[in-house]
Amino acid sequence: MIRLAFLMSIMIIFNACKVRHANFSEESPSPESVYTIMKKVADWQLNSISRKGWRHPERDWTNGALYAGLLKFAEVANDPIYYGFMQEKVGKKFDWKLYNTDMRYHADFYCVGLMYSRMYALYKDPKMVADFKLLGDTLIARPHTESLENKNRVDKREWSWCDALFMAPPALAALSKATEEIKYLDICTQLWWKTSDYLYDKEESLFYRDSRYFKQKEKNGRRVFWSRGNGWVMGGLVGVLQSMPADYPSRPRFNQQFKEMAKKVASLQQPDGTWHASLLDPASFPVKETSGTGFYCYALAWGINNGLLDAQTYAPGVLKAWKALTDCVHPDGKLGFVQKIGDSPASVGYEDTEVYGVCAFLLAGTEIMKLSMQQKNFKADLVLTNPKAGTTTVGALLNAPENKNDSYRNLLTGLIVNKETTVNTGTTIYLKN
Repeated sequence: MIRLAFLMSIMIIFNACKVRHANFSEESPSPESVYTIMKKVADWQLNSISRKGWRHPERDWTNGALYAGLLKFAEVANDPIYYGFMQEKVGKKFDWKLYNTDMRYHADFYCVGLMYSRMYALYKDPKMVADFKLLGDTLIARPHTESLENKNRVDKREWSWCDALFMAPPALAALSKATEEIKYLDICTQLWWKTSDYLYDKEESLFYRDSRYFKQKEKNGRRVFWSRGNGWVMGGLVGVLQSMPADYPSRPRFNQQFKEMAKKVASLQQPDGTWHASLLDPASFPVKETSGTGFYCYALAWGINNGLLDAQTYAPGVLKAWKALTDCVHPDGKLGFVQKIGDSPASVGYEDTEVYGVCAFLLAGTEIMKLSMQQKNFKADLVLTNPKAGTTTVGALLNAPENKNDSYRNLLTGLIVNKETTVNTGTTIYLKN
């Protein structure tokens, strides 16, 4: 296990070297500054839930999205509180079950399956995904011949609105990866392209929210393309691609759609670094909006880090977006300017916050950290991963004879660590000599 973890860390460093570098180091935030503000935002959200209670049911889409962000932050935080929160407050509380109502097959209500699947990948307790697998098997057995026109509550059965492409596909793809059962990725792929064929405008390279918007126009006469709605899609694309094998037959098609949307979205970024609530009529919604901006920052940074997008072209906009996002964080860690729950562009203000905005912020931050670590002055000398349940130590992971240092600096926290320092479950740490 130790040898495997060390080999994995070397592979991570090797893969990072494949990113095409760009000369944007002067604008790059330090990994430590990114980590610090991510922790501030994540902790504010958990403290808010602890003090005021849940604003929404623990297993609905809002919090399902939050867990996606917390999972990514937990991978670098080296603090058991984040995985523990999701296990104790959600998974164990509900016995790792999904809803068993007439909304069971509505994508919003199995978004939480992403968290269940990631937890299963770490802890290997079959109970964690047993109910989600039952749901997945039912999806596979259904014919999926129904039209996606917004009527007769088709949303209870099909992915008939673009938000669904974040709620369901990454969860099914993660289930497939965790269980090594390709059938869940196959149904994910089938249903993704059914929805895309219906809602994706190939001329604009953007998604309509649902069929009600096919003929609607903004005040300026342009079509209605909602920022967060398309942000959901781009976040969903990344979520699926992260769990998809490199040789999966449909991967080139997913890559192509990602690049098409990335090019379009990047062209719509506003001078302040954000994307406003309406993509094609930003003047009618002149205030910045952080949930859509967070998802675009995340997706574009991920595209750079994984070689799908050219860093020289896209990194300046991505870093400008991150700066704009951090400017929206209140002194206490609350993230502002998050558009309220809805299905179309709407006004937004400094005090407006929501858990899915925190999701987008944390997802973006994890990719911004990786992007900044491509710069020479921020590059990690060692990347160590504990991929299994249970704690280990830095010394246990430093199993190669060339690693003789007694202490290192954690590139994200700034703390000095030694060989006795604990590395928690599912954590990756970045070290400087």
